[in-house]
Amino acid sequence: MRFLMNKRILSIQSHVVSGYVGNKSATFPLQLLGFEVDPINSVQFSNHTGYRNGWNGDMLNSKSLNNLFDGLISNNLIEYSHLLTGYIGDADFLKSIINIHKYLKEKNPNLIYLCDPVLGDNNKLYVPEGLIPIYKNEILPLANILTPNQYEAEVLSEMKINNENDVIIILKMLHQKGIKTIVLSSCQFDNSENLYCYASLYEKNQYTTVKVEFPKINAKFVGTGDLFCALFLAWYDTYKNDLKQVCDKVLSTMQLILKRTIDYAGKYSDSDQDSAKYLELKLIESKRDIENPLNIINSYYIS
Repeated sequence: MRFLMNKRILSIQSHVVSGYVGNKSATFPLQLLGFEVDPINSVQFSNHTGYRNGWNGDMLNSKSLNNLFDGLISNNLIEYSHLLTGYIGDADFLKSIINIHKYLKEKNPNLIYLCDPVLGDNNKLYVPEGLIPIYKNEILPLANILTPNQYEAEVLSEMKINNENDVIIILKMLHQKGIKTIVLSSCQFDNSENLYCYASLYEKNQYTTVKVEFPKINAKFVGTGDLFCALFLAWYDTYKNDLKQVCDKVLSTMQLILKRTIDYAGKYSDSDQDSAKYLELKLIESKRDIENPLNIINSYYIS
């Protein structure tokens, strides 16, 4: 029996045994929203790297990645509708993604590739600098959807974001790589206590841009970017090019989950040395919000 490729995702990103980062953050929401998810873990850690006593674990190398993919090929298990990539910390591993994408695209010309270019945040790189030119020159032209945060957009464009006009310029610049849909997942460039999300579609020589303003929650969450990408991929599959509908669903879900998480963490003292574990995303408790989020966010078109 052949697998249906209608909603089947190969998700290549990080994994933690305890908590919600990478594939642990993305798989459950995607499954709730109707997708089969086949995860490959670029790293497997005991917990995320923000815990005070560190973490243990290993990285998957490119040889192991290729062996896993060869196993899928030999059993005719590579009929995917979507490819999702997140944290990758090794140049050879990243280059292997190029070959995997080529193979999947030949199998399914309608393959949708969402690339989350996990490079860093808050003006700090998480990965070796050698990955940046690979993303710029080889990975980005393959992506249908790109979801950088503010810092990653600045790194990829070599331009600082100081205002909304800079955002628009960078989005158009990145579209020229051949990317149809770009989402600047979080951005802050003024004294506002709010954050902004910009989603941009380039089709038939026309740009369409949606802006979302949402409250910043003063807590150090981990795994939110991975959750954002999973939700965006799922709702984009439902609403296609209706970016407003997609953004409303995604950001509403995010806010509901983060509020539930912070409410839970608030039951514990700020001085608690294990505070990181209380801020792990409350995904299971948010099942209904993921499946049918209450619309608490309203985006609007700016172009």
